[in-house]
Amino acid sequence: MLIFDAHLDLAMNALEWNRDLSSSVEEIREREEGMTDKPDRAKNTVSLDAMRKGNIGICVATQIARYSKKSNPLPGWNSPQQAWAQTQGQLAWYKEMEAIGEMTQITNGTQLDDLIAIWSQDSSDKKPIGYILSLEGADSIVSLTHLEKSYERGLRAIGPAHYGPGTYAFGTNSVGGIGSKGKELLREIERLHIILDATHLCDQSFWETMDVYNGPVWASHNNCRALVDHNRQFSDEQIKELIKRKAVIGMALDAWMMVPKWERGHSTPQAMGVTLDTMVDHIDHICQLAGNSLHVGMGTDLDGGFGKEQCPADIDTIADLQKVTALLAARGYSRQDIENVMHKNFIGFLKRTWKDS
Repeated sequence: MLIFDAHLDLAMNALEWNRDLSSSVEEIREREEGMTDKPDRAKNTVSLDAMRKGNIGICVATQIARYSKKSNPLPGWNSPQQAWAQTQGQLAWYKEMEAIGEMTQITNGTQLDDLIAIWSQDSSDKKPIGYILSLEGADSIVSLTHLEKSYERGLRAIGPAHYGPGTYAFGTNSVGGIGSKGKELLREIERLHIILDATHLCDQSFWETMDVYNGPVWASHNNCRALVDHNRQFSDEQIKELIKRKAVIGMALDAWMMVPKWERGHSTPQAMGVTLDTMVDHIDHICQLAGNSLHVGMGTDLDGGFGKEQCPADIDTIADLQKVTALLAARGYSRQDIENVMHKNFIGFLKRTWKDS
């Protein structure tokens, strides 16, 4: 079955982790054997080859670069201009992947239909991965002119915040509102008809954003606070607000977001019982709140700073997402429901959004 993954940090892996994603997962692991600079070395799960093997033909692929002010203890670039340059380097990598036929950028409904046709009709094992370009955290947007430049270069989704305090909003593990700069950014996002990604907004910034923003919104990779009580997850009230706005919420596979009491560096997926069925718990919770299967999908964040040491125990590579179809069926979900979760919800969201633009 075709899978749409709404959040993958591909360029970050390529440029900051120095992973050649045109190689296989196994080749990348072999190269990283013995490396200790990052906890997920030799435990990666994502490559373009593995995506093809798992029929993950479409993804939302990120640019990401935090600007950290002197008062911000989180690591990041020391100026927004440096952060901007980093995101443009990441865009250059995506363009190189396009040049060698590994990927193809999707910016409108026609391109989306063409890519779906390729994946449904082409039997070759070298089909291009379609990607929608997203910016995770808006600190690299030096000015609103830079946002328009990004749109012209293919940016179609943006999250105003990541972790901590940001230029335009407050993110995970911080508290604060969107302020005048955030409101200006939201107006420009709405004017350009870019999709707002509500992921990572702290509660105050989330609700202030919902008060002033009337454009398309989704959450690329968020789980349920009712199951894991942490500000990184959405409360039922936030999920209901997104459902009311016809949003789709992608399920993330970072283990600490899937089960409570996860201790980084100590807990293991096996000991904590974290499997893909745990993801289905979160999927089911959203479906029960919505009363249907129309507002949830995949947004795995695999290799988003973690690997096999901190993702479901029954995942070796991203191709194992195909196991979710059987898990949903075992819970009583129909074929239509399963297709909705695996790809149709996010594809339908894009078609509606781009039809109106």
